[in-house]
Amino acid sequence: MGARQDQDTEAEQKPGQTTLQDAQYREAIHLHGASLSRLVCGYEKDATRRQDLTQEVHLALWKSFEIFDKRCALQTWMYRIAHNVAIRHMMNNKRIRLHELHALEELPEIASQDENSLRTKDEHLQRLFNLIEQLKPLDRQVILLYLEAQDARAISEITGLSSENVATKIHRIKKLLQAMFRKRGLL
Repeated sequence: MGARQDQDTEAEQKPGQTTLQDAQYREAIHLHGASLSRLVCGYEKDATRRQDLTQEVHLALWKSFEIFDKRCALQTWMYRIAHNVAIRHMMNNKRIRLHELHALEELPEIASQDENSLRTKDEHLQRLFNLIEQLKPLDRQVILLYLEAQDARAISEITGLSSENVATKIHRIKKLLQAMFRKRGLL
């Protein structure tokens, strides 16, 4: 009975006490919180829904540290959790329908703007995200991870694609983005 009582006492958390799970979550957010925020912005344009997605990602990430066994890098783990939550969010979101998302080969033109008005880096980035948000979830996932400086091996671990497939997708997406920006005289 004494051993069982010790286990029960250990399982109870006192107010203000930090658990290993809390500490891992805080460390992860401290190290990679900014890139996580950029990732969420890439998946959700609407500010209110983006806040909801951010909360969903943070909750899932915190919960995931119950089972995190450090078999992969912390950043890889975080991205895997965040991307899975973001894709589920997109699929559950009623305003985004799969038929409105596009494969690379069929990506439509972005609504035209006055090209001379695209002067700042922020405007160029917004234009890039407008193009990326039209991609199907897997293509979007690959290019967003690439933009976060992940290599093909890391992206492969997160997405489940082969490294070769990841490299091919990155090459095609970059080529498409270059063509779209050149067409508008932005490169």
